[in-house]
Amino acid sequence: MTQELSDRRAVLERFVGDTLGIDATQIEPASADASFRSYWRVATPQGSRIVMDSPPDKEPVEPWLDIGARLRAAGLHAPEVYAVDAAQGFLIIEDFGTRMYLPALSDATADALYADALEALHAMQTRVPSDGLPRFDCERMIAEMEYLPEWFLQRHLGVLPGCHDWDEIELAFGAVANVAASQPYVFMHRDFHSRNLMLTERDSPGVIDFQGAMHGPLTYDLVSLLRDCYIAWPAERVDAWAEGYRQRLVAAGITDADARRFRRWFDFTGLQRHFKVLGLFCRLCYRDGKTQYLRDLPLVLDYALGIARQYDEFAGFVRLIERATAGHDLTRRRDA
Repeated sequence: MTQELSDRRAVLERFVGDTLGIDATQIEPASADASFRSYWRVATPQGSRIVMDSPPDKEPVEPWLDIGARLRAAGLHAPEVYAVDAAQGFLIIEDFGTRMYLPALSDATADALYADALEALHAMQTRVPSDGLPRFDCERMIAEMEYLPEWFLQRHLGVLPGCHDWDEIELAFGAVANVAASQPYVFMHRDFHSRNLMLTERDSPGVIDFQGAMHGPLTYDLVSLLRDCYIAWPAERVDAWAEGYRQRLVAAGITDADARRFRRWFDFTGLQRHFKVLGLFCRLCYRDGKTQYLRDLPLVLDYALGIARQYDEFAGFVRLIERATAGHDLTRRRDA
């Protein structure tokens, strides 16, 4: 442990000890996410609690507190907050336990678990206000997709795109962004998937990792859930879940899109997310030392190419990615 981390741990233990009146040296790691944030589990006389360590110069706690309050006010199960030290970046919050959706999902459980998740999503999109949140516009979408040429193609695969390649990349990114931005905008969790949904003793799913919420496209969270970067389902099953949800949105007056138009929104918005993630997972590996994210690249690439091949707009881009990835084991770190 570096001196900086050791000092941070000592400050965290003082906060916990002073706040809860317990021996804070007994805190145990609970989890970490893809940011600078970390989580610790501590036993108290009132039950287990989670301590969030969110360095204020890197991950201020105010967005997490704001979005959590919005979700709870709409009846969603976001963690209760018991203590806050925003200046130091520490929170004591409700412990949802360790039962993520991901390991619980199977052919037998998927329909019921996704029904609960889609119910939570519907509540978010119809009852959670997105006023004051950043808008997920074309500029932001393209900026995120640019992780792909920088981190996936160049850093991970060692492929430097030529001028024609850049033309294909820009055409593909522009097509994705224009379609994604053409749909109705609602509250957008931005990371609504099986690792951020928890099975809890009451009101499942528990919803976590929501601090990056934005005002965004209607299908973004839906495709994050149903074309999850960590688990895949047969296309016909995904199509049925998505179409059932479209019908709910139409009944609620959120959209009047027919099945064909909604499917196009769904596919293109999914491409935005998967193009981004191909680069993001590589950045997490090479910049942040989180090599485990490389294990998920093959599934994300399958999503991206499988959908892009269905649309003429991406023919040149697909050929570029197929050439770049041919013969590569995407799960292996490239040390250059």
